[in-house]
Amino acid sequence: MIEYLKESFDRIPLSSRAREILNLPNTVTILRIGIIPVLFLLLLSPGPKVSLFLAVLFILAAITDLLDGYIARKYGIVTLLGKFLDPLADKLIVNTAMILMIPIGRIPAWIVALIIMRDLAVDVLRSFASSEGLIIPASRLGKQKTLCQVIAVSALLIHYPFLGLNAHAVGIVVLYVALVLTLWSGGDYFIRFYDQNIRRRMEIDPSGTPPPGTEDPGK
Repeated sequence: MIEYLKESFDRIPLSSRAREILNLPNTVTILRIGIIPVLFLLLLSPGPKVSLFLAVLFILAAITDLLDGYIARKYGIVTLLGKFLDPLADKLIVNTAMILMIPIGRIPAWIVALIIMRDLAVDVLRSFASSEGLIIPASRLGKQKTLCQVIAVSALLIHYPFLGLNAHAVGIVVLYVALVLTLWSGGDYFIRFYDQNIRRRMEIDPSGTPPPGTEDPGK
């Protein structure tokens, strides 16, 4: 199916410049971002049917996150725009859904604030590390927290009893797990940055001797 999708997309008449931007993985990512305006229906305090519809839409967006990454790797369609858009789309969708559930009482505002502040802190750290030539790869903790966030937000979007389960209660429990993993993985990023920074300094000066002129004058 993916092969057919790729062949069909390649038949669309696009210039080489346009195709570099609107390749298949990037197009899937852009379509994923396109669900964000639909999430604003949450502000209308939707009933069971609309809530389920929004949850299904959110879950489909999460699945396409796996799809665009798989296509990009399988066909070697990895671009700078794709590297920027893919994580941005994930954060925009999850954070928008959480923020929009605050006014209708489906999610605690303080948890949303902590999750978003952690994401911002890690993004700033990774940008700074990159400028210093340090690469901090994603960890298993980060993937686990993303999975828990998706499950929690999906359940909270459903909100009403579903298949004999209290969807809201399930969502809140998983949300607390996601919060722990979010803060834990955030701390892990800072620890790995510190370790890499120390190792690099030791490689530059294995003796650990401070550069000339930086010694403590009181000694």
